Parts: sequence; C-alpha cells; structure tokens
Amino acid sequence: MSTYLGLHYHLIFGTKDREPSIPRTLLADFHDYLGGVVHGLGGEPHGIGGISDHVHLQVTLKATHCLADFMRELKKASSLWMHHEGRQPGFAWQEGYCALTVSPSARKSVRRYIANQEEHHRVKTFREELLEFLKKADVRYDERYLA
Repeated sequence: MSTYLGLHYHLIFGTKDREPSIPRTLLADFHDYLGGVVHGLGGEPHGIGGISDHVHLQVTLKATHCLADFMRELKKASSLWMHHEGRQPGFAWQEGYCALTVSPSARKSVRRYIANQEEHHRVKTFREELLEFLKKADVRYDERYLA
C-alpha cells in the first residue's frame, strides 16, 4: 500500500515582545514572501494573513518535514526579508510558535479566519486570540509565555 497523508497545520507566531513591527504597507508583500518560503521548504501554503504583530499560516507539510526545523527556517528567512527588503533592521520574531492540526472539514473556515485577521483584531488582541485557540485545541500552556 502507498502512504497517504493529510498533514494540515494552522501556524501562529508573533513579533518579539508583540511589537507592531510589520508595517501595514509591507503586509501583502510579506505574506507573499512567506508563501514562497513555504513552497521553497517543500510545503504547500493555503492561507497566510496577519497584522502588525503576528502572522497566521495554513500549510500542508510532508511526512519528511520536521515541524521545528520547518518553523526555524520559515522564521529565519522571513526575518531576513524584513531586515533587507522591508528595511526593518530591528525586526525579530518571538521565540516559539503555535502549531495546530486542521481537520479536512475545518480547512475552509480556518482559511477564512486567516484572511480576515484585520477584522478579528478590531475586537480581540493577539493574546486573547491565542488563548482561545489553545483552549479550543486543549493545549496546555504556561501563562508566563503569553505576555
């Protein structure tokens, strides 16, 4: 029998100290770049969005991907892009990330959620949003790292 996989993830990570360090004028190009990095790392991007202090990605990865390595390379490449192309020399990502699996039945709704980040964050902070996701997915967390 062949191997069949459906490894779909919702990835969320924020800027260092949750600073609003992704300028609105760069968002579209930056999200496009993130999609290119995902492709370059052998994944498939299905949705990318965010605001000035964090990003969301919906991606499909292969069995050969190590999630930690994938995230390290994604954050490294995008940080370099912000320094050079985005002219944001002080840009940095927070340590860590949130990676949640996405069921086939939820993929469309997650993509819609990611596409509407600006609307969601008119009423909810990144921290509130992240807490909601962690609780819904029944993921244990330490409050000290949600500041």
